[in-house]
Amino acid sequence: MVDSTDRRPVRILLADDQPLLRTGFRMVLGAETDLDIVAEAGDGVEAVELSRRLLPDVVLMDIRMPRMDGVSATRAIVDARLPVRVLILTTFDLDEYVVGALRAGASGFLAKDVPAEDLVTAIHTVAAGDAVVAPRILRRLLDRFADVLPDPTATPSKALSALTDREREVLVQVARGLSNAEIARALSVSETTIKTHVGHVLTKLGLRDRVQAVVLAYESGLVRPGT
Repeated sequence: MVDSTDRRPVRILLADDQPLLRTGFRMVLGAETDLDIVAEAGDGVEAVELSRRLLPDVVLMDIRMPRMDGVSATRAIVDARLPVRVLILTTFDLDEYVVGALRAGASGFLAKDVPAEDLVTAIHTVAAGDAVVAPRILRRLLDRFADVLPDPTATPSKALSALTDREREVLVQVARGLSNAEIARALSVSETTIKTHVGHVLTKLGLRDRVQAVVLAYESGLVRPGT
């Protein structure tokens, strides 16, 4: 459990068109002293409006909602440069929308039936500025929906030229689903060194987190779906 004595509660906006699901999430999250549900939205338009007005730390965003879907709502929040992070909650049957949501700037995604403890941990992780999508899960999504990605045989993006050879190597390993510890073992360096390399990759490429780094690695052709 995250110690809440030295920090304010994470402010959360629930965005889902099903009142029963919102009630369930409110019951689970309301029991946590370090989480504060500030509002609920029943559609994407309302989610964007409330995000602009209340500036929650994290929006728990459903994908399929009336008036504006979760992907469009996420893009609107990110494009507005609000200090708000978006965590997508969806059923695993909607994988194709998750790729779009990550491209739009979501900080990750979870299945709606995620264990309560994992949901709480994910919210704190996203609020702290990191991502919650496990790289292996994202890799499976990208492999499954490779047809919506650019041609993987294309020349890698010029943006990657800013990376050193070691940074490119680390990015490849991240995109293949390895954790920092696993990459460190594979390259025979310390985990701290890998963490530093990942940080440099994100900074040079203008990315928010390693989830976006994985997406870029696939989209640029650095890593090919199925490899």
